[in-house]
Amino acid sequence: MTAEAPDAALEAAPLPRTLPVVDTHTGGEPTRVILDTDGKLLPALASGSAVERRATFAARFDALRRAVVEEPRGHEAVVGAAVLPPVAPLGGEEASVACVVFFNNRSVLNMCGHGTAGVAVALAHAGLIEPGKHRLDTPAGPVPFTLHVDGRTVTLTNVPSYRSAKDMEVDIGRGSQSHVIKGDVAWGGNWFFLTGADGRDLSLKKVGALLHATKRIQACLNEQGVTGADGAEIDHVELCGPPADPRNSGRNFVLCPGGAYDRSPCGTGTSAKLACLAADGTLAPGEVWRQESVIGSLFEGRYEPGPPLPDGTPTIVPTITATAFVTGENRLIFDPDDPFRGGIV
Repeated sequence: MTAEAPDAALEAAPLPRTLPVVDTHTGGEPTRVILDTDGKLLPALASGSAVERRATFAARFDALRRAVVEEPRGHEAVVGAAVLPPVAPLGGEEASVACVVFFNNRSVLNMCGHGTAGVAVALAHAGLIEPGKHRLDTPAGPVPFTLHVDGRTVTLTNVPSYRSAKDMEVDIGRGSQSHVIKGDVAWGGNWFFLTGADGRDLSLKKVGALLHATKRIQACLNEQGVTGADGAEIDHVELCGPPADPRNSGRNFVLCPGGAYDRSPCGTGTSAKLACLAADGTLAPGEVWRQESVIGSLFEGRYEPGPPLPDGTPTIVPTITATAFVTGENRLIFDPDDPFRGGIV
């Protein structure tokens, strides 16, 4: 593509005048769902692999991304989900109920655990699925899920997850003062740096301090060249500590790519945590891990051994059980005269 002759396939798609959405939350973390399983709302995203559609969304629909999830219609914690026609035709052996591109206030995402649960209940709310076993196509890979009979509880089988590095040292000091912390780098559908809470109170009243600490860690990861596999950016930081309720297993605080914190225990973050526990031999296959979020919501996770990577690195296949609720139906309006119709950037 050149400046003189732009590729029409990459031209930015204009904002629609209106757009119907279903709003949900999973453990307190919101998902705004665009239901387009027939491909009529966003026809440019109706075909291709999930990875290709993610790339097309990033190249052509960034204005829509901002307008849907950012203020004044959304806020920093809102995750969007464009629910599109499945990659394979329904009825085939590899068919899914839909293909999903997740996005937030920063960019598109590879996968989203809480968002998968939100998509499931939104599909059910719209009468597109019944309780039972289904599957979604995502850029990170196929994600099977079960919508339980209550219509709110969802168990998803995440993509194979693994720890790529243990006890990575990161200096988060300033100036001449060194302060080295250690953490694990793990893939759970997104890249995470998981480190101990270091005595911090992982509670809602301490969110400001927790955001400050995790943003510092993320900045230092970037500055010091700590990455995931093949140089991938580590765009999530997860602080891990003891549970508030002794009946549970742990509590986390997760910094998301756009600078918001996850209100839920984070599905991909819980998967990354399970991968680290499995690698350390401290959680057996099938054993339940009950993960609290910073607001006290709960996911249940467990795993089975997964296929090894080409280099022999072991993986796990995590399953996450979460509860999601539909919070509303909305028709977003993008008035051409509204100076903030594309969001407050």
